[in-house]
Amino acid sequence: MDPLLKKILEASGISGYEKEIAAIMKQELGKVCDKVEIDTFGNVIARKGKGKKKIMLAAHMDEIGLLVKYITKDGYLNFIKVGGIDDRILLGKKVIIKGKNGDVQGIIGSKPPHLQRDEERKQTVKYEDMFIDIGAKSREDAEKRVAVADAVIFDTGCGQLHGNLYYGKAIDNRIGCYALIKIMEKLRAPAEVYAVATVQEEVGLKGARTASFKIDPQFAIAIDTTVAGDTPGIKETESALKLGNGVAITVLEAAGRGVIVSEQVRELFMDAAKKNKIKYQLDVIEGGMTDGAIIYMNREGIPTGVLSIPTRYVHAPTGVFNIEDVNSAIELTKAVVEKVAKNGI
Repeated sequence: MDPLLKKILEASGISGYEKEIAAIMKQELGKVCDKVEIDTFGNVIARKGKGKKKIMLAAHMDEIGLLVKYITKDGYLNFIKVGGIDDRILLGKKVIIKGKNGDVQGIIGSKPPHLQRDEERKQTVKYEDMFIDIGAKSREDAEKRVAVADAVIFDTGCGQLHGNLYYGKAIDNRIGCYALIKIMEKLRAPAEVYAVATVQEEVGLKGARTASFKIDPQFAIAIDTTVAGDTPGIKETESALKLGNGVAITVLEAAGRGVIVSEQVRELFMDAAKKNKIKYQLDVIEGGMTDGAIIYMNREGIPTGVLSIPTRYVHAPTGVFNIEDVNSAIELTKAVVEKVAKNGI
């Protein structure tokens, strides 16, 4: 695994607490861009090139996670979820609390099934009935290391699963952030190209709203992840996307509640993919939105496309992706930006 990708995947940054990953994105984008800043909302905004056209590329850097809500008298931590997390995947997970004096290890626990009534065993344990065990003896002992409002991330590691398949924490959307850096490294276009690592996407697409208003681009691309359908339990009619079959060109999101990519923009992406022999798939999403849903409604409207990297186990502590699909996203974004910069949409 590329050391840069590993660093980005392992960095902390739940929504609203993106400082650690933002510092990495600022540093890395600064190496390949002309100017980089962190705006008042927390977005990392980098600019490269000169020209009459302004083009915006966005990839959100926040991840789903947890937040310490309360510390019990016995030293256990109650928490809330930040972003969309299925309660069923939480029990027994190893987590890291980003404490004031450093990282603190923890395990998510609940009442064991041996002590549950029959009716309790038939129900999914709700996150409100779980807690984080940090090995503290009391509230006072716990407060030496953690505090209410501390961020909590999953501790899952990352690496190669097999062949071109890799796994890691925060796949959504750190692989998009990695792609963003690589795109800007390779890009040579007669335009002002802005690379934006946005904040708070998982809780309302907030960073993209403020960044797109500030930049006011003539064209935009959101880079994100999407649901692969090549695992048991998913019908092809629900998702026909497969790992290794290329980047997904979005048609529309959330059954039309999110971005609806115009036919003109969609054809632009497909033509560029065919011309450059880049593998791609078409994605029609019934649920979920990306930063593109906010960007394309900015001011009087911005022509916007969305490229998503198919992933398994979206919004779980660990996800799986194919690195070749990431490379497809990089190459297609580069090809489209260079075409728009020279010839327009």
